[in-house]
Amino acid sequence: QVQLVESGGGLVQPGGSLRLSCAASGRIDRINFMGWYRQAPGKQRELVAAYIIGGSKNYADSVKDRFTISRDNAKNTVYLQMNSLLPEDTAVYYCNCQGRTTMWRDFGSWGQGTQVTVSS
Repeated sequence: QVQLVESGGGLVQPGGSLRLSCAASGRIDRINFMGWYRQAPGKQRELVAAYIIGGSKNYADSVKDRFTISRDNAKNTVYLQMNSLLPEDTAVYYCNCQGRTTMWRDFGSWGQGTQVTVSS
Protein backbone atom coordinates (compact mmCIF):
# COMPACT_ATOMS: atom_id res chain seq x y z
CA GLN A 1 0.00 0.00 0.00
CA VAL A 2 1.31 3.42 -0.93
CA GLN A 3 0.43 6.41 1.21
CA LEU A 4 0.70 10.08 0.40
CA VAL A 5 1.20 12.85 2.93
CA GLU A 6 0.61 16.42 1.84
CA SER A 7 1.51 19.68 3.50
CA GLY A 8 1.79 23.37 2.80
CA GLY A 9 -1.71 24.69 2.20
CA GLY A 10 -3.13 27.76 3.85
CA LEU A 11 -4.51 31.25 3.46
CA VAL A 12 -2.66 33.76 1.31
CA GLN A 13 -3.42 37.13 -0.19
CA PRO A 14 -3.73 37.58 -3.97
CA GLY A 15 -0.29 37.81 -5.51
CA GLY A 16 1.23 35.75 -2.75
CA SER A 17 3.00 32.40 -2.82
CA LEU A 18 2.64 28.98 -1.27
CA ARG A 19 4.58 25.76 -1.57
CA LEU A 20 2.90 22.38 -1.35
CA SER A 21 4.70 19.12 -0.77
CA CYS A 22 3.64 15.50 -1.17
CA ALA A 23 5.64 12.55 0.07
CA ALA A 24 4.89 8.98 -1.02
CA SER A 25 5.78 6.07 1.21
CA GLY A 26 5.40 2.31 0.95
CA ARG A 27 6.74 -0.50 -1.16
CA ILE A 28 7.34 1.58 -4.26
CA ASP A 29 9.27 0.11 -7.12
CA ARG A 30 8.43 2.64 -9.78
CA ILE A 31 6.46 5.88 -10.10
CA ASN A 32 4.89 6.58 -13.48
CA PHE A 33 2.87 9.64 -12.54
CA MET A 34 2.97 12.02 -9.62
CA GLY A 35 1.35 15.38 -9.41
CA TRP A 36 -1.36 17.69 -8.19
CA TYR A 37 -5.05 18.06 -8.86
CA ARG A 38 -7.41 20.60 -7.39
CA GLN A 39 -11.11 20.84 -6.80
CA ALA A 40 -12.97 24.06 -6.16
CA PRO A 41 -16.51 24.08 -4.69
CA GLY A 42 -19.04 23.09 -7.32
CA LYS A 43 -16.38 22.21 -9.88
CA GLN A 44 -14.78 19.04 -11.15
CA ARG A 45 -11.37 17.97 -10.03
CA GLU A 46 -8.75 19.16 -12.51
CA LEU A 47 -5.10 18.45 -13.16
CA VAL A 48 -2.84 21.29 -12.08
CA ALA A 49 0.68 19.97 -12.65
CA ALA A 50 2.34 16.60 -12.81
CA TYR A 51 5.35 14.55 -13.75
CA ILE A 52 4.53 11.77 -16.16
CA ILE A 53 6.56 8.71 -17.12
CA GLY A 54 9.82 9.74 -18.74
CA GLY A 55 10.10 12.83 -16.58
CA SER A 56 8.00 15.25 -18.62
CA LYS A 57 6.00 17.91 -16.85
CA ASN A 58 2.38 18.78 -17.59
CA TYR A 59 0.72 22.00 -16.50
CA ALA A 60 -2.81 23.29 -16.75
CA ASP A 61 -2.94 26.36 -19.00
CA SER A 62 -4.33 28.41 -16.13
CA VAL A 63 -1.19 27.93 -14.01
CA LYS A 64 1.59 27.99 -16.57
CA ASP A 65 4.23 30.61 -15.77
CA ARG A 66 2.92 30.87 -12.20
CA PHE A 67 3.26 27.36 -10.76
CA THR A 68 6.31 25.11 -10.86
CA ILE A 69 6.41 21.41 -10.04
CA SER A 70 9.64 19.85 -8.86
CA ARG A 71 10.65 16.59 -7.25
CA ASP A 72 13.12 14.78 -5.07
CA ASN A 73 13.33 11.25 -6.46
CA ALA A 74 15.32 9.95 -3.49
CA LYS A 75 12.47 10.97 -1.18
CA ASN A 76 9.58 10.13 -3.56
CA THR A 77 8.42 13.69 -2.99
CA VAL A 78 6.97 16.30 -5.29
CA TYR A 79 6.61 20.00 -4.63
CA LEU A 80 4.34 22.61 -6.12
CA GLN A 81 5.60 26.17 -5.92
CA MET A 82 2.65 28.48 -6.48
CA ASN A 83 3.41 32.13 -7.21
CA SER A 84 1.21 35.06 -8.18
CA LEU A 85 -1.77 33.32 -6.66
CA LEU A 86 -5.23 34.39 -7.74
CA PRO A 87 -8.59 34.03 -5.98
CA GLU A 88 -9.57 31.48 -8.62
CA ASP A 89 -6.73 29.25 -7.42
CA THR A 90 -8.73 28.65 -4.25
CA ALA A 91 -9.43 24.94 -3.98
CA VAL A 92 -8.56 21.75 -2.19
CA TYR A 93 -5.33 20.47 -3.72
CA TYR A 94 -4.85 16.71 -3.94
CA CYS A 95 -1.68 14.80 -4.62
CA ASN A 96 -1.92 11.75 -6.88
CA CYS A 97 0.67 9.06 -7.43
CA GLN A 98 0.56 6.04 -9.76
CA GLY A 99 3.10 3.34 -10.34
CA ARG A 100 4.13 -0.16 -9.39
CA THR A 101 4.94 -1.67 -6.01
CA THR A 102 7.79 -4.00 -5.20
CA MET A 103 5.19 -6.78 -5.30
CA TRP A 104 4.70 -6.02 -8.98
CA ARG A 105 1.25 -4.58 -8.43
CA ASP A 106 0.06 -1.37 -9.99
CA PHE A 107 -1.08 1.26 -7.54
CA GLY A 108 -2.87 4.58 -7.60
CA SER A 109 -3.08 6.68 -4.47
CA TRP A 110 -4.57 10.02 -3.46
CA GLY A 111 -3.51 12.30 -0.66
CA GLN A 112 -5.94 13.61 1.93
CA GLY A 113 -6.11 17.05 0.31
CA THR A 114 -4.86 20.41 1.50
CA GLN A 115 -6.88 23.62 1.39
CA VAL A 116 -5.48 26.62 -0.46
CA THR A 117 -7.42 29.85 -0.01
CA VAL A 118 -6.48 33.01 -1.86
CA SER A 119 -8.29 35.99 -0.41
CA SER A 120 -7.68 39.51 0.79
